[in-house]
Amino acid sequence: MNTLTAEQRGDLAEQLLPVAAHLAVLVHGDGGPEDVAEVLAGLDDTQKNALIVVLAGLVDPEQPVGKALGWLDFNENGHLTVPSWSEERSVRDLVPDPDLALDDDYIDQVAVTKFVRGFPVEVTDAEFLAAVQQCVAMEMTIADVNTMRGWPARTAENWVNRIRKRYQRSGRVFPSLAQPSMRQFTEGEVVSIRERAEAGTTDVLLAVDYGVNRETIRSIVRGLRYAEYGGPIRKTRSKESLQASREYMCGHANKSRAAGSKIELKEAA
Repeated sequence: MNTLTAEQRGDLAEQLLPVAAHLAVLVHGDGGPEDVAEVLAGLDDTQKNALIVVLAGLVDPEQPVGKALGWLDFNENGHLTVPSWSEERSVRDLVPDPDLALDDDYIDQVAVTKFVRGFPVEVTDAEFLAAVQQCVAMEMTIADVNTMRGWPARTAENWVNRIRKRYQRSGRVFPSLAQPSMRQFTEGEVVSIRERAEAGTTDVLLAVDYGVNRETIRSIVRGLRYAEYGGPIRKTRSKESLQASREYMCGHANKSRAAGSKIELKEAA
């Protein structure tokens, strides 16, 4: 399938969806091994590879193993062939983990800070875990990290779980990611906070007024918490915007505040 374009792979997968459905009903009782062999015999290697991808796409990796495979309870000899319906592990938990060691424990705090602030940055496992700990301390959930980073659902959770397994295999204690007691806000409070922030009230003053830390206010006004509520959402400032602000305030730009003051002084003289 590597020689196919993305569009061709998509078309092939769509064409093989009825074949995948046919195999599913055969395996679930409408046929036997001979019927399955007959279906597969009519496919070339490229089609078989695509079929495997389509079949995998039909499986929800988050559902319990018992629900996914529990219908295959016993074989003809009465032996249990798969986990029972009471098996609560997910299909994802059955996937063998690659034999990878944990990344080096060195943490680049600059990278962690950029991650927490939503800037595009690559981080190691150790840096990601440190960033998640900071997010949790800011009263964000791990699901909120997905929203902040623009990731698909459960991306951060799955990354955390992979790191946790590596900690367990190496005999190390996984750091606590327990959620602190979170102050809950009503919709009216959330809208008021965002409107006051938009009007110029500082995050510090809002934090004092509502008895929370500044990061909690930041997560609300930026829409990381209570995304379902209304009110003006603060846009994340780009690197270029931040740099321009620094140059303006520090006098390194032609149109900076300091440069403007010099011009005014010359004109006055």
